[in-house]
Amino acid sequence: MAKDEINAFLGPGTTYEGKLHFHGAVRIDGTFLGKIDSQGTLIVGQDARIDGEVSVGSLLLSGQLQGRVTAEEKIVLHKTARLIGALRTPSLIIEEGALFDGDIAMSESSTLDPADPAAPCSDTDSPPALD
Repeated sequence: MAKDEINAFLGPGTTYEGKLHFHGAVRIDGTFLGKIDSQGTLIVGQDARIDGEVSVGSLLLSGQLQGRVTAEEKIVLHKTARLIGALRTPSLIIEEGALFDGDIAMSESSTLDPADPAAPCSDTDSPPALD
């Protein structure tokens, strides 16, 4: 399987609640509520909505995401993206028109340490709701 080949897809009009773990690349165009954990690439389509905790290698966001995001390599917010929450990544790209409301932590290592008082968004914090 090629590195950039999408090996799973949650299409428009579908809703999934729970945990998702994958290898490679996954594209979500529906609604996902829960936790996503992978070293791969998560692609979130323009009409998609994610609410939860995301820990991936790379995130390419065109839709809506609310929650805590950790990306080991990079996060790209395309012009239609709406993200509310906390980000931790060594590389962040925000296109003109994208909306981001929250905290950003950038360093060589993007691993979150819950004991770190400087880590964004404690478990008791809750970001404002997406409209």
